[in-house]
Amino acid sequence: MKVIKLIVLLLLIYIGIIATFESLLGYFQPSGENTLVITTADEDDTMHDRVLARLESDGQLFVAVNHWPRAWYGRALENPSVQVALDGVKEAYLAVPVTSEEHDRVDREHSLGIVFRILTGFPPRYLLRLDPQEGGG
Repeated sequence: MKVIKLIVLLLLIYIGIIATFESLLGYFQPSGENTLVITTADEDDTMHDRVLARLESDGQLFVAVNHWPRAWYGRALENPSVQVALDGVKEAYLAVPVTSEEHDRVDREHSLGIVFRILTGFPPRYLLRLDPQEGGG
């Protein structure tokens, strides 16, 4: 019985670490030269900004869902016309879900370290390719 209690306690501590790490990232939204800001719209056309890691592969721009909090991703799937601020310039893009070989290639090129995966609780990783839209901005 003590072993079960210890396992439950350790599991609760681990969940607390994940929640704290994810909350701090969401609150502070650290940005730098390897990030971009994506603006997505909800069903009421309310705009939401989120700082994301910028991934580049084969001359194309990608973003990844690396965390459990992922409301921005759901909004991008519902309304794939997004705005992206990149290097101080905001332009219109189309967010395209990436699957199969393209997903595997980009995921391999931009793999996540084990410490990061542990701190985020091993969420499934999804990718969006950001295709520039004509006349947007």
